Amino acid sequence: MNTAALPITIRNVTKKYGQVFALNDVSLDVKSGEFLTLLGPSGSGKTTLLMVLAGFTRPDAGSLRFGADEVIRKPPHQRDLGMVFQNYALFPHMTVAGNVGYPLKLRKIPKKEIDARVENALDLVQLEGLGQRRIDQLSGGQKQRVALARSIVFEPRILLMDEPLSALDKKLRDQMQIELRRLHDRLGMTTVYVTHDQREALTMSDRIAVLNHGEIMQLATPQELYDHPQNKFVADFIGDSTFLAVEKSGRSLKAGGITLKTDSPVPKAENLSVMMRPERISLIEGKAGKNTNIFTAKVSNLVYQGESFLLYAELAGGAEVAVRGTIKGDRYTKLPKLGAKVKLGLDAADTIIIAD
Repeated sequence: MNTAALPITIRNVTKKYGQVFALNDVSLDVKSGEFLTLLGPSGSGKTTLLMVLAGFTRPDAGSLRFGADEVIRKPPHQRDLGMVFQNYALFPHMTVAGNVGYPLKLRKIPKKEIDARVENALDLVQLEGLGQRRIDQLSGGQKQRVALARSIVFEPRILLMDEPLSALDKKLRDQMQIELRRLHDRLGMTTVYVTHDQREALTMSDRIAVLNHGEIMQLATPQELYDHPQNKFVADFIGDSTFLAVEKSGRSLKAGGITLKTDSPVPKAENLSVMMRPERISLIEGKAGKNTNIFTAKVSNLVYQGESFLLYAELAGGAEVAVRGTIKGDRYTKLPKLGAKVKLGLDAADTIIIAD
């Protein structure tokens, strides 16, 4: 398919319901051909923003451009975009081919061309040969693919997706994340994707916009978000973390009973925390490097997770931190037992200081 992807420009978009801001002066640029994910908890504004893009919700104020075209007042059918809904919104009385070809039929495309484009779209989503199957004869993953084929068959320049994988089981969901990303790369259209699943966002996105209470908390690549969150909300929402309160003493920073070494810039804020990711903490058995923060702790719990383990340890002062590691051979049986004293290491490069 040949799609001329469009950039999206969102400026000062506001939407209120009573006294509650669903979107509060949101501005955002989506690059042409980019896969951008809107990520946040329930009520964060991510779905409202997607509905504004789709034309189903009219904002109270702001500007929305697809390329150079202002579309804020355009109805959905005039916006030249594809949409995949959370519940797929398929027509049960139609065949697979009938569902996929419906947008082309509305556009009065000749039947011969519809048949060819439907076949091509089904090939793209790996449903070749299933055009005459009824919708109720399909699995959840197949229905998701039909909805996707229908959204791309008319070659839109923008594709919007509202939690399209939420109804699938974990294994199929993980598989479809990779397939959706590959399809995006192949088609090259601008994609805006909504999810509340942080791992899904990290897996699929070029960039992620994290929303909370109708505002963008941070917009960055998956790695930037994970490694360098701008605030405690983003740090807590993306990945698993323990936060220790940081005490300032002159230029020194103390937490967990030690003076911290950090390569991270320290925010100019009154209240600070150190973010401790479980997979970045190590169990120290011998000597540690010069740039490693070493905490003394006592094992409070140990959880077996198949290929990995999760060890909980209590630091001086009572804070509990988690340590995640891989299990190879008989390593699990050699881990410290409950109540054992351990040393935990956190490299200065992984010692991220954030504002509360």
